[in-house]
Amino acid sequence: MPRIKPTQRSTRQATTPWGWARSGALLGLLLALSFNTPALWFTGPLQQSLGGHVVLEDARGSLWDGSARLLLSGGVGSRDLAVLPGRLVWSVRPSSQGLSVQLMADCCMQQAWRLSVQPRWGGVRLVLADSLSQWPAQWLTGLGTPWNTVQAEGQLTLSTQGLVVEWAAGRLLLAGRAQLDAAKISSRLSTIKPMGSYRITLLGGATPSLALETLEGSLQLSGSGQWVGSRLRFEGFASAAPDRLEALSNLLNIIGRRDGPRSIIKVG
Repeated sequence: MPRIKPTQRSTRQATTPWGWARSGALLGLLLALSFNTPALWFTGPLQQSLGGHVVLEDARGSLWDGSARLLLSGGVGSRDLAVLPGRLVWSVRPSSQGLSVQLMADCCMQQAWRLSVQPRWGGVRLVLADSLSQWPAQWLTGLGTPWNTVQAEGQLTLSTQGLVVEWAAGRLLLAGRAQLDAAKISSRLSTIKPMGSYRITLLGGATPSLALETLEGSLQLSGSGQWVGSRLRFEGFASAAPDRLEALSNLLNIIGRRDGPRSIIKVG
């Protein structure tokens, strides 16, 4: 009896289930590895991407569910460090647009930050749900100069509305609003306690802007700036009432370039 050769279709039918099985096993292995990725593995690269200014120490758990101590630093190689009380807890889940992230710091948040991370061609888009949080001003000392000299004390309240941050083709794009209120701020460089309360407002748009104003106090701060590409250009002024100038003179020398009774603050 002549031998019948299997047709191409029958061969495909015989091999396809094995191909599916191998693909399924590989996908399962990749998922198992990713869901069990230790938190310690990704904290290092994350810190490097942030210039070493944000440090995640004593990381526990996994990439998807974990916690760490959150520190501010003066940057790579800096000895200045300030740790936030308690721990930062995170949860990461895949979503239809990328990743859904929740961040919670019991010391400073009443509700978790909900963040959507959306990959883009040549960049990434971050969408932060409206939020309200409070942070100790002392935490800023970890950023190094001039904060480690100023040694600020007081309460920082951060609120966001419709905040969207996008990096695309080397440009920083911002939408929405973020506001930082610094209440009853004092410093070891001055005997006046508190020196005042201040507000920094970030507004997105075609040309994102930053504004600094004094709400009350003996130390007067003001200024404005804009983002050009991914760089901030800011110019501001610090001054004191004549009867407070002597008590605030050391601080004015640190804040910026001294120009008579005031200091000039420039960034970029």
